[in-house]
This record gives sequence, structure tokens and C-alpha cells, in this order.
Amino acid sequence: MKQFEVGQTAAIQRTFDQKDLAEYAALADAATASRVVPAPLLGGMFSYLLGTQLPGRGTNYLKQHLEYPQPAFVGDELTATVEIVRLRPDKDLVNLRTVCANARGEIVCQGEALVLVKDVE
Repeated sequence: MKQFEVGQTAAIQRTFDQKDLAEYAALADAATASRVVPAPLLGGMFSYLLGTQLPGRGTNYLKQHLEYPQPAFVGDELTATVEIVRLRPDKDLVNLRTVCANARGEIVCQGEALVLVKDVE
């Protein structure tokens, strides 16, 4: 198992605009609220982090739980963070806390992810 530690984090910042929402709506064949960032776009920030930074390329999602305490809006600077909270090296499993907050520090999405890291590069 690659060297991971409890407390290790990775983060990314992103600001969604109207074009992003229009592209999402076209791909998903779904209507979107005019100013609210759709939940799958927020979840995608975590997917990006897990698959490219922590744990990294080769990560396999097993389970994810997300809650949305309040909406994220177009133009908000959002910071998504993943943090390792538990390691299970005997099973190649890693539990991570996932949090996305706006620039005011308000949480717009939070949850947890369980990933298999057996094939992480």
C-alpha cells in the first residue's frame, strides 16, 4: 500500500459559471436552477481529488455518502477537500471525509468516501 497517513489532505478550488451549468444540463438532459450549482458537479470535485491527488490514479470508489446543508451558487468560489480519516491496510481500504465550502466558510456539501487503493500508482 502506498504511504498514506490519517490526516493527509488534498484540496481544489473551483468557481462554476452559467456556462458550466448549461453544459451539465445538456449532458444530463436535465433542467437546472438558474443560480444553484447541481449536486453532481459538487460531487465531481471530490471524484477529481480522489482520482488524481489523494489517494490518486487507480483509486476505486466503493461507497460515497454526501449531504448538502445549503446550496452553492454560480460565482461562489468553492473549495473541496478530502481528508484521510481511517486506513485499513489489511484490506487496501481508505476512508475519507469530504467537505466543500464557499469562500465564507459555509459548508455546501459534506460526507464521506470509501475507496480501494490496491491499484493506486
